[in-house]
Amino acid sequence: MTEKNSNSPCQSLTKSGKPCRAAATEGGLCFFHANPNNASELGRIGGRSNRPLAGVNPEAPPLALESATAVRETVARLIADLYAGKLHPRVAAGLGPLLNIQLRAIEKTDVERRIDEIEAQLRKLTLDLEKNNQQRKAPERARRLLEPEEPEAMEA
Repeated sequence: MTEKNSNSPCQSLTKSGKPCRAAATEGGLCFFHANPNNASELGRIGGRSNRPLAGVNPEAPPLALESATAVRETVARLIADLYAGKLHPRVAAGLGPLLNIQLRAIEKTDVERRIDEIEAQLRKLTLDLEKNNQQRKAPERARRLLEPEEPEAMEA
């Protein structure tokens, strides 16, 4: 490119009749005006890469992955869809880490729930034990209150 062409705009007009503002190549036109067939082919390629995924229903409800079993079943279905060609490998590669995160979150939540249940049982057992101890000591306290003090204990 010469110094003159590096700053000059394309000499062609856009579809709306305005001057093209793209940088010109050595022929005085931008790449797309100099190669109109390439422009349409590049547009088709871009359109194919930006279209919605085949087989994905955007109106479908989100997956309910509330248990490890549901995650396992979803992974099995995704593997089957991948082998059947219903799922693009890039989509499967993106879903793998997300399913792993979901599985770890489910496992952690399950452990936390189990710990909470055990702690509640421990609190209940502790209260029951304290109550039983107090009930066993009550007759002994009552007997001490009713019996007169021994003289030896008074002298000491």
